[in-house]
Amino acid sequence: MQNSVSNPESIEESFNNFYDSLIEQIPGIGMGLLIIILGVLLGTWIGNFVKRRISARTSDPLMSRFLGKTIRFLILMVAIILALRAAGLGGIATGIFTAAGASAVVLGFAFKDIGENFIAGIILTFNRPFDVNDTVEIGANFGKVKALEFRYTKLKTFDGKDVYIPNSDVLTEPVTNYTEDGFFRWNFTIGIAYEDNIDGAKETVMKALRSEPLVIEDQEHENFVIEDELATSTVNLKIYFWVDTKDFRKQALITKGNVVRIVKEALEENGYYMPADIQEIKLYGGEKEFPVRLASNPAKENKA
Repeated sequence: MQNSVSNPESIEESFNNFYDSLIEQIPGIGMGLLIIILGVLLGTWIGNFVKRRISARTSDPLMSRFLGKTIRFLILMVAIILALRAAGLGGIATGIFTAAGASAVVLGFAFKDIGENFIAGIILTFNRPFDVNDTVEIGANFGKVKALEFRYTKLKTFDGKDVYIPNSDVLTEPVTNYTEDGFFRWNFTIGIAYEDNIDGAKETVMKALRSEPLVIEDQEHENFVIEDELATSTVNLKIYFWVDTKDFRKQALITKGNVVRIVKEALEENGYYMPADIQEIKLYGGEKEFPVRLASNPAKENKA
């Protein structure tokens, strides 16, 4: 009977104690909230300031954006710790860091990929083989670099897909940068008839290349034509030429298409023919053989 009477008193006493302690901690809690708000504002301001300063000095939006986010995150963490201490909850803050330290091994295994990608992101911030809007190939992914985040690098493919590649893969996979120096060499093969003059055809091709304004030729980037193969019905010439890849890939493809067209037209205008593949079938009957030649383009074959 005494227990049933004393319980309400003990509950009421505990509630009063909690209420009194809460009233006493309200100023500290208010101060903690104020510190967090100031931390968010200060972190945002400093992060944006650092981002602008780095962008002005390096013209590197990936590095400036990444470092701005990192500084904002660190300032927010410091503000939370100070807020907990100001609110009289320093023990909680200590407990959080103690628990984090004790469970570091477990968390390291559980979030190994996240940790690897974060560290890889930091490395890529200071040392990476591409800049924003560069056309790159990372593994099987091909597109333009759009962003570098804590955990991933974002590519925009030329068919409109957004690809998010873990930063650890960016460090371990081969990275091909198509626009780092702004030049790319295309090539294609064209066949001429066996009776045509090879040197004359090569000279005609070179003149056609020089007539295309978007084809680049200088001491470092030399265009040339070589004999590539003696095919069934043609002598194949392989044409190598340089294009500007700052607007890779559309402009580079358009330039290649223009070159293929003007080379074909130039060869035809100068009397060179590009015969189709010819197959020879021998008909055996009696004592004589009757060879029959079949061409994919009879009109052109008759003209030849």
